[in-house]
Amino acid sequence: MNIVFKALNDATRREILEMLQKKDLTAGEIADKFHISFPSISHHLDLLKQAQLVNTKKEGQYVYYSLNTTVMDEIVKWLMQFKPKKNK
Repeated sequence: MNIVFKALNDATRREILEMLQKKDLTAGEIADKFHISFPSISHHLDLLKQAQLVNTKKEGQYVYYSLNTTVMDEIVKWLMQFKPKKNK
């Protein structure tokens, strides 16, 4: 879980996840939205992939990135255990 929080700790990676929430994108399409080098975007995508926050699918010469909602569900479930329980 530490790698997930490390991946989420960066504003660029969080913005990439928000972009992928809307639709699957290639690395080039993601890079076009930022004013940083392609190798930097590649590094961010690699960290997101290591944290299993994104999935990849190769189609021809392109690799499409998509949001892995399963990991997000696990994070929310883990966080919810800390929410105080209401007495009835």
